[in-house]
Amino acid sequence: MQEYKIEKLTKEKSILFKGVYSDFVSKAVSEYKFELEPLSFNEFIDAVEDGYINCLVLYENDFPTAFLVYTTAISESIELNMIHCLGDEDLIEKRKALLSEFLEQTESQRRKSVVCYPMMGSQNDFVGDIAHFGFRFIGLAVLRFLMNDEQSNLIYDKSELSHLGYQMRIAPWDNSFRKEAIKVIHNNFKETSDALFDTRFKTMQGTEDIIDKILENIYGEFLPQATSVLLHLEKPVGFAFTNVTGGKIANIPLVAINKEYRGKGYSEHLLKRSIGVIKNWVDNETHDFTEINVTTETDNYGALKMYRNVGFKEDYSYTQAYLPTSK
Repeated sequence: MQEYKIEKLTKEKSILFKGVYSDFVSKAVSEYKFELEPLSFNEFIDAVEDGYINCLVLYENDFPTAFLVYTTAISESIELNMIHCLGDEDLIEKRKALLSEFLEQTESQRRKSVVCYPMMGSQNDFVGDIAHFGFRFIGLAVLRFLMNDEQSNLIYDKSELSHLGYQMRIAPWDNSFRKEAIKVIHNNFKETSDALFDTRFKTMQGTEDIIDKILENIYGEFLPQATSVLLHLEKPVGFAFTNVTGGKIANIPLVAINKEYRGKGYSEHLLKRSIGVIKNWVDNETHDFTEINVTTETDNYGALKMYRNVGFKEDYSYTQAYLPTSK
């Protein structure tokens, strides 16, 4: 078996690394389903130097042929972002070597933090192998509402919504809703599969961190006018947050309604309003969004039906891997 040398990337050793990173960049969209172009080489090296990301590089005969990227700066989880190998030779062995080194270097952190790993695109081929390291898996589906898709727009236009109940209304985001948003999101997500790989949902304090990062544009530009809020007697009881994940891509990262208001079709009211705001922007040429996307579990049939009912279509699915905290 080939022996590999694995080291943390440093600026001093970055010149040789440029080749394997350039190979990754050329495949980021086509093979790994990146919605945006990844960081340029210099931006990537600067992010490593500044401690925003960590990069482990695998060397064969002193030449880098694979790398693994992870971060601990965004959430309470250790986020394993990417494993990329140059060429097709010994893929499994290289991936296992990098993952073993990653687990060794994060051993102390993993006593308190879950590892999450979205296995986008061709990384999905690695599922069977990382299961031996104790990873567990959730299937996630990505759905899109394409602005120029005639069928999606027709479904949206013809979708029939339930009656909006007495003393209920839908409003855009207002900062005065923040405290209630934290409660609603926490109560909706604390026992879902999302909380398995993002444990912040399990606590009010963690959920507050998620909401604040949305509002502070950490996950992309927040769109308050397109974020829809369900009000009962002027109290917020449901939310559909909206932000921008790329220059022309809008995203609805969280949809949640208090338990007593579920099953009445109110989520579709929230979604339809958010879509409508973005459609109006596009029609009036104030924004040039090409799509809105959402993500949900592949077996969450209720959510899938809800999204389809307002014009979303499933585009692709991927495996969300997570490694529970070590004892």
